[in-house]
Amino acid sequence: MPRLGPTVAALRMPRMPGADAAGAGRLRTVAGSGSNPGRLVMKVHAPVDRGPGAALVVVLHGCTQTAEEYAAAAGWLDLADRFGFVVMTPEQARPNNPNLCFNWFQPGDIRRGAGEAESIAQMIAHTVGAYDLDASRVFITGLSAGGAMTSVMLATYPELFAGGAIVAGLPFGVAASVPEAMEAMAMTAAPSAATLGAAVRGASAHAGPWPTVSVWHGQADRVVRPAAGEAVAAQWRAVHGATGPAQTARTPDGRDFLVWLAPDGEPAVELHRVPGLGHGAPVRATGPNGCGHASLYTPETGVSSSFEIALGWGLVERDAAAAPSGTRPPPRPAAMERPAPVRPGPADGVSRVINDALRAAGLLQ
Repeated sequence: MPRLGPTVAALRMPRMPGADAAGAGRLRTVAGSGSNPGRLVMKVHAPVDRGPGAALVVVLHGCTQTAEEYAAAAGWLDLADRFGFVVMTPEQARPNNPNLCFNWFQPGDIRRGAGEAESIAQMIAHTVGAYDLDASRVFITGLSAGGAMTSVMLATYPELFAGGAIVAGLPFGVAASVPEAMEAMAMTAAPSAATLGAAVRGASAHAGPWPTVSVWHGQADRVVRPAAGEAVAAQWRAVHGATGPAQTARTPDGRDFLVWLAPDGEPAVELHRVPGLGHGAPVRATGPNGCGHASLYTPETGVSSSFEIALGWGLVERDAAAAPSGTRPPPRPAAMERPAPVRPGPADGVSRVINDALRAAGLLQ
């Protein structure tokens, strides 16, 4: 049996230097969300000038991080202030996990109605009610262990979410112990897409519609290998029945951007491969649409992942300075509004179709 000391140590992520001061005091601890079987701490940032029926973004931090550190560094608190949505951030407690990882690999925490998954679901229900939010516009995202826990929530409580974004994370159902978690992070042999999809479909009685899923993964990630991100995308393609080929393009900031369509022709799954990025959520702290700040696990790359994720969810709009005069897209407040579908066309028109969709998403000018 493998020794768990080195295994647990390898799951750790170093604390982000200087991050505490950068976002200090913007989150408020809220009690009384329910029975809280996972013994998590709920923190909320609710801009006072938000409109009625605002959206909710649930943000899950990585190992050794606090809720404040990650939500501030990744830019979610900045975006909430600018665009008027609420951020709720469950926070891990050391008695649950000494490295502050969400326990995405513990069977008692990743089942519907139990453990940390149930605690997060209770926190969502409480926040929607307490702040008079739009229950059809609830989204979830997370980094690393938080990304893996995002997969858990999308699988076990899919009816709660319009969309999710998994950053440097893992598929649902690939680990039920610490050693298995380590194997999954290395991802030398991914389960089949059918097996991965069946794990999601078996996690609840929900039969659809399913949340849209955006996957972000650095191609130089040595902590959670890029194959894990590919497996997340494969899992959700199987769930959505998105069996057709991906529509692909290289974005101006260097990403490989892939989109798969559901049978109804709507975008269902996105995969963003970020070249040169190690383990983290890429940020662009300055310039048009910049948000957050650089830190160990939110490196400055010129790619604003949080902004692009929120744009895809219809929660934000690009600054006028980011686009030619007269081309600024209007706000998109509806729950499931997405960039214009990438509909298949004749072979010689595929590039034009992709570019039209990318322009509609604001990724091309």
